[in-house]
Order: sequence, then structure tokens, then C-alpha cells
Amino acid sequence: MTAILELASYAPVATPIAQHQERLGVSDADLRRMTRAFGYDRVAADREVTEAELVYGAASKLTTLKGREEDVRYVLRPRTTRSASAYPASPLQDVVTELGLHRARTFALNEQACASGLLALDLAGALLAREEDPEATALIIVGEKTYGAVASVIPGMAVLGEGTAAVLVGAHGERDRLVGYSATTQPVGGGRLAMDEAGTKEFGAVYSERLTAVIAAALEVAGLTAQDLAMYLPHNVGRILCQRTGSALGLKRDQIFTDNIGRYGHCWGADPFLNLASVTELGLLNPGDHYLTTSVGLGATFAAAVLQH
Repeated sequence: MTAILELASYAPVATPIAQHQERLGVSDADLRRMTRAFGYDRVAADREVTEAELVYGAASKLTTLKGREEDVRYVLRPRTTRSASAYPASPLQDVVTELGLHRARTFALNEQACASGLLALDLAGALLAREEDPEATALIIVGEKTYGAVASVIPGMAVLGEGTAAVLVGAHGERDRLVGYSATTQPVGGGRLAMDEAGTKEFGAVYSERLTAVIAAALEVAGLTAQDLAMYLPHNVGRILCQRTGSALGLKRDQIFTDNIGRYGHCWGADPFLNLASVTELGLLNPGDHYLTTSVGLGATFAAAVLQH
């Protein structure tokens, strides 16, 4: 069964979002709403840190990768933006070479935007299930650079950060096993990274219904109910919205992890893994606990995954 063998994260030093107001291009009123209603406090973003440094910062921390480079068959790069570097530069390929992953097939996933991180976890397991070598692994590297205002803020929704996660995945494992996954796409208007006004209204109208549906589907695949969940790890978009979704599942506030909204900002598809790293470090999950994580990508894709710690 698909399992996370090791997880590492990296983030630039976070600074108050008020220091980024001019760069983000937001008004005083929007800034107040982001901090008071959405829960954003600081954002992990640094203009001087390159995409390659962000990616390598997480991947280089994987201790079990060292000495097992030949076991890595796939490197998956979930993205929301198509590319942050001009051709033929490839920060990811540079990092793969630096890590010595010469045997790995490397490719990106970007059709599901910020939900691509959970897709990569499910896909990595499916690919490894076809491998004859039980020691074969896959490496997911997720998280992106926030170049320019358009890639730094989703108007009325989120402030984007640069936290990254490196996730080493195996076809077998005792901890953090993927037991249920579901995703669905609801076409929403808007031809850019940020939706237009009509698309934003349509997205808001279908958000709760579509997210509830994929959560129910993932729980059904896992053979569980919401009452079996120890924790809910939503993506880092809007504290009130996350708590509302968790409460609808019957979870208590301390079972809904939203601390990283104010700590990092919304770090694209890396949110589920950054949050897992945090709750693991804090000792909030016990062996055998089931937990839910969700992610939503503009466009719009809704995804949910249930794992067993």
C-alpha cells in the first residue's frame, strides 16, 4: 500500500505580510481582511532564494534517500504554474542531478493546480505498484516560487508562500499509508492563475458541495467515517473556511490544524505535506491514527486523501 517513507520540508524565513503589502498590491482593507478573517500573519517568501534552492532545501533533508539514490524510479513535480524558469533552464533537473537520482524518470503534474500534490501521492503509488523491485521509491517535490504579484496573492482568497516539501514514497510501508483518495474537477471560468469575477463567484458557489463530495468519496474508499478521523489537515486557505469544513465533519476545533496558515501562507500544493510535517513534529498524531487532508486547485479541482499514521 502506498506509504510516505519520509517527509522533509523547507521554507524561507517568514516575515509579516504587512511588509509585503506593496509587492502584493493589496489595499489596507484587503490586508485587514487577510489577517483578521483569513488568519494570515506571516508569509514565507524571499526574493533572494531561487526555485532550485527551495527545491533542494527540502530534498536534501531526506536522510533515507542517501545511499538509496538508485532506488528512486520517479521524481514527480506537482505545480500550479507551468514553469518559473525560461527554457532551457530546469531547476528541478539541476536538483535531480545534484541528488544523484540518475535512474529516475522526472516529470511535472500541473493540470490540477494546487490539488496536484495529492494527485502526485496517489500516482506515485500506482507507478510503484507496477515495479518488480519492492525497494523502488518515488520522490515528490512540491512547492513553488512566488514570482510577481500575480503569483503571490489570490485576490480575496490567499497569500502565497514558498514553503516546499520533499516526500519519499514507497509501495509498502508501516506509517502514513494512503488508504483513500478522491478528486473531481469542476470547470470554472478564468484564463489566468487568478480567476475573473464571474469565475470567483462560481467557485464560491460550488466550493463546499464539491469538497464535501470528495471527502465523502475518500472516506468511502478507506472504509471509514468522519468519526474515525483523529485530525483534519486542510490546505492553508482561510482559517474560518477550514474550521467550517472540519466542523461539518463533526470534528472539534483542536482536531483541525490551521496553524500554518499564519506561519507560512498558502504554499501551493505543498500545504498538505507541510501540515503533516508540523503535526508529526508536534506529536499530534499517534501510530494508527487516521487523518484527512484536502487541497483545492483553481480551475477547479477538489481533492481529498485519507491516510493512516
